[in-house]
Amino acid sequence: MSFLPLAIQTFTTYRTLGEKALAQVPDDRLTWEPAPGVNSLAVIVQHLAGNMLSRWTDFLTSDGEKDWRDRDREFEDILERRDEIMTRWAEGWNCLLSTLHTLSDADLQRTILIRAEPHTVEQAIVRQLAHYAYHIGQMVYVARIIRGEAWQSLSIPRGESEAFNQRKMGRAEDAS
Repeated sequence: MSFLPLAIQTFTTYRTLGEKALAQVPDDRLTWEPAPGVNSLAVIVQHLAGNMLSRWTDFLTSDGEKDWRDRDREFEDILERRDEIMTRWAEGWNCLLSTLHTLSDADLQRTILIRAEPHTVEQAIVRQLAHYAYHIGQMVYVARIIRGEAWQSLSIPRGESEAFNQRKMGRAEDAS
């Protein structure tokens, strides 16, 4: 698989992971802060969407840090309802993915700017993938705390690694 389809697939995997975490959280807990100054799920979504809209709008032709972005405001409680949070989430992801779908392998070595710092398109994609994975990991962690024992694992549940490996690798339970 070439770089762009792999990047799109990986971004989509993280989008789905975030959506599955959000789906497990009751509406009234989406704005809950685990500790003073720790971002709620709603704030993390606001930040991710703000970053995505800034970085991926006019991606090849303007600096990724847009004049209209108010990054500091992204960390304030603005969104309160699930529908607002999910709309903002979709706006960010749709901007990102639609931009990626317009790129070609020939674009990967082009230079773009993020905060006036030059990046190849490929570097910018990797930078943003790491950034989004970092925050989605935070989302999963906060959602896991909120759900406690009711949490439905988004990967291999504890104590089930061997059975998972046997299923994935086609091994019988008693194989030696």
